[in-house]
Amino acid sequence: MTTAQLVEQIKKKQSFLCIGLDVDLNKIPEHLLKEEDPIFAFNKAIIDATHHLCVAYKPNTAFYEAYGLKGWKALEKTINYLNENHPEIFTIADAKRGDIGNTSTMYAKAFFEDLAFDSVTVAPYMGKDSVEPFLAFQDKHTIMLGLTSNAGAFDFQTKLVDGIELYKQVLETSKTWENAQNLMYVVGATKAEYLADIRQIIPNSFLLVPGVGAQGGNLQDVCKYGMNDTVGLLINSSRGIIYASKGEDYAEVAAEKAKELQEEMAEILSA
Repeated sequence: MTTAQLVEQIKKKQSFLCIGLDVDLNKIPEHLLKEEDPIFAFNKAIIDATHHLCVAYKPNTAFYEAYGLKGWKALEKTINYLNENHPEIFTIADAKRGDIGNTSTMYAKAFFEDLAFDSVTVAPYMGKDSVEPFLAFQDKHTIMLGLTSNAGAFDFQTKLVDGIELYKQVLETSKTWENAQNLMYVVGATKAEYLADIRQIIPNSFLLVPGVGAQGGNLQDVCKYGMNDTVGLLINSSRGIIYASKGEDYAEVAAEKAKELQEEMAEILSA
């Protein structure tokens, strides 16, 4: 999917909502545990109920890898279901990969070719030769960790190096990498006050913003400081939507929660 196609979907749906499909068998409704593939059954119902309200889905691969082969099969079935039934939806493999060049190439092939995701999240700690292999894929997007929302973000990301915060240097340097136009960035919603500075460095890039909802991020603040001329935001909500109910009505309640966010987004877009 191209960036232009993503922007078109945002305008069409009046939404820049991304729903995280982080499936924990300890949190899904108990009746689904009787299913042959409870993870996929849960995801399918969530997708069927919410696909018209969001522009992206983001499975965090750890929640699938934790269940071994069955979990990976469920991830494969989920992405296949999305690509076959909702090809207009932007898909994100939240894998946070980051390794030396030839290993990164194999990770990229796994997510872009085998599973056919539109994008994958990566960690930039090892530098350009760990990220550029992902950027080499046409019409695929690499979503690099920029400034994260966890408490440990302050251990390194905001430290001053030659008088400049490290995360700013990482963002600035990433713009020089080959095929940098294929980069998007992760910026945590709980770091909304940093977004104005981040937009000074990467004014035109899409930002994936987790942390709205259960983690306490504020949508209005994120949009105030982070939105650009093409919106440039994908706001992710996971637990606040998919685990809003543990009953048999879980998909309907998830749709209600997604609708609340979509309506707030539509109001922001109209303003």
